[in-house]
Amino acid sequence: MTDVLVVAELSNGEARKSTLAAIAFAKVVADGGAFDILVIGEGAAGAASGLAGWGARKLLRAEIEGGYLAENYAATVAEVAKGGGYQVVTAGATYYGKDLFPRVAAKLSAGIASDIIAVEVDGDTRKYRRSMYAGNLLGTITLNTDIHVVTVRQSEFEAGDAPGGESPAEDVEIAVDETAERIEFVSLDAVESERPDLAEAQVVIAGGRGLKSAENFENILEPLVDTLGAALGASRAACDAGYVASDLQIGQTGKVVAPNLYIAVGISGAIQHLAGMKSSKTIVAINKDKEAPIAQVADYFLVADLFEAVPALTAEIKKLG
Repeated sequence: MTDVLVVAELSNGEARKSTLAAIAFAKVVADGGAFDILVIGEGAAGAASGLAGWGARKLLRAEIEGGYLAENYAATVAEVAKGGGYQVVTAGATYYGKDLFPRVAAKLSAGIASDIIAVEVDGDTRKYRRSMYAGNLLGTITLNTDIHVVTVRQSEFEAGDAPGGESPAEDVEIAVDETAERIEFVSLDAVESERPDLAEAQVVIAGGRGLKSAENFENILEPLVDTLGAALGASRAACDAGYVASDLQIGQTGKVVAPNLYIAVGISGAIQHLAGMKSSKTIVAINKDKEAPIAQVADYFLVADLFEAVPALTAEIKKLG
């Protein structure tokens, strides 16, 4: 039996989808124990109410105003983890988790398993599975510390439906960290878009270097994206070429996605890109090169000139609409 602390990631006063993946992991690793959810940050009270039906033993609220600072959050997470006697502390392997959790692990003198894709529980032993070398190898990690700090890949842990009920909530004390007192949160410049968030979208359409220009992204690909109500993504090559902003990059050094439908347009499928999208439920690729590596993971592969195929596909979908 293991008690697990899930640290929620908030955005605009609501828990992000990555939190649900961490909850799914917590249910597996608890193995007869229980999990609690720590909702920390600005808008914690409201976000906690949205997580009340996910089966947690209790919700812990830590309202911290003034914007996110890892140095500010880490002390509170560590104190809650130590005070509650948790054996595992977890969150999603997002930019948030990758920034915050190494600091939490250091404060707890704990081992950390990052970006795991599976866990095997055998009594008191927990074995964490993670991909390495852009997905070419899978490694198994065991941690020898009393507390395990773990971040989980969102695409590999399905939360399912909320079981219902109402978890009780309580406020926790905010820990003071001298390091945080020397750091000031100035502002957050977030990219605003009417399209779904790339990491949480059910449909993702990604373009690669084959589109050849930013104008072609706008004129060829984006009409299809908007017709399907999808999120827009890109390969690293397209981002490096300046066709789209770097925050749209999908892959090992970008965002990891696992939508119901992933459409890759003009993307050859370098191994680093495949590492970020191969868990998608249905993969469609459009490329004039029938030998493109992405064909190895695609469920449907259309060998065609994207400049003809994509506008034609957009037009046909609009007819159905």
